[in-house]
Amino acid sequence: MENEFGRFGGQFVPEIVVKALKELEVAFYEAIEDPAFMEEYRYYLKHFVGRPSPLYYAKRLTEELGGAKIYLKREDLNHTGAHKINNTVGQILLAKRMGKRKVIAETGAGQHGVATATTAAMFGMDCEIFQGQLDMERQKLNVFRMEMLGAKVTKVDSGTKTLADAVDYAIGKWVERIDDTFYLLGSAVGPHPYPTMVKYFQKVIGEEAIQQIQEQENKLPDYLIACVGGGSNAIGLFTEFLPHKEVKMIGVEAAGLGLNTNQHAATLTLGKEGVIHGMNTKVVMDSAGKISPVYSISAGLDYPGVGPEHAYLQDIKRVSYKAITDKEAVDAFLRLSRTEGIIPAIESSHAVAYAMKLAPTLDKEKTIIINLSGRGDKDVESIKIYLKNL
Repeated sequence: MENEFGRFGGQFVPEIVVKALKELEVAFYEAIEDPAFMEEYRYYLKHFVGRPSPLYYAKRLTEELGGAKIYLKREDLNHTGAHKINNTVGQILLAKRMGKRKVIAETGAGQHGVATATTAAMFGMDCEIFQGQLDMERQKLNVFRMEMLGAKVTKVDSGTKTLADAVDYAIGKWVERIDDTFYLLGSAVGPHPYPTMVKYFQKVIGEEAIQQIQEQENKLPDYLIACVGGGSNAIGLFTEFLPHKEVKMIGVEAAGLGLNTNQHAATLTLGKEGVIHGMNTKVVMDSAGKISPVYSISAGLDYPGVGPEHAYLQDIKRVSYKAITDKEAVDAFLRLSRTEGIIPAIESSHAVAYAMKLAPTLDKEKTIIINLSGRGDKDVESIKIYLKNL
């Protein structure tokens, strides 16, 4: 059993899945040591995804807030509108290398589903996406996009009908089809080697940002801020900066209707150590130790677990984790839209909201990088309904 992150991580799965994970692990490490594989990966990041993504100085927002300078790492400008495609390109190339012709994936907000459907279409692979019924209703645009791209979108109507249930269902289906099907997991969660593999394909975010901020400011940033559900966009930004102890890092979870309610998804803030989806990590549980339903206005953050590396980084006090409510996130969504002409994903808006609190407390020579992990087109209808019901 692999535990790359202290006591967190591992492979808590049936024997048939352990065998498939071992095959995947060997293929992954061979691939990333192969210059031809990496050259192909970098080719598609540049010519298909559109990397590097800009690091944008949010001048008007900075001036309005006073205090620290705010930079946005513009993952929203990637093809398909989020960071997710960095990972799907890498994993699809790995699937192709392993001789798999079919891919399955789970999705919450739909951005990973769209990115998977997009890359599967490009390589001519069969693709099925599992999505919770509630998330399908909240993200109708992304459901239609996945279907336009040729993917089959399968509704998951068990449990809370959200991301956690979609992951459960996808893992079950993978077990049934393990010989010819590749499970393309979308976040830095699940059994080893998935958290490590997703981190590897997402760390390009931080690799670019560390160069870009030094070109613009001639120094490292003082703070990094990113939203955390499963945690792939955050780990993608944080990884390259981890050795630089002077850079403070903040992961922002969904406080939903409030931390004093049971309508939140603040896993690292209020969760306990436990096993979910094949990994030992932090989990939102009830007093009996059963996984609790979670809630957020954001379909991408309402996950009752978190990537094991985030649990480890909290444990060693390298990263601090905060929580932002629906209201604070919606306020940030609207403010960034009106101040900078950038409509952020409601997930990313949680990070923007925390930065809006932090920046005014800091000196003007301090700098903050926010990972703008996705664009907000997909959330416009949900925000419209939210504002109408106020």
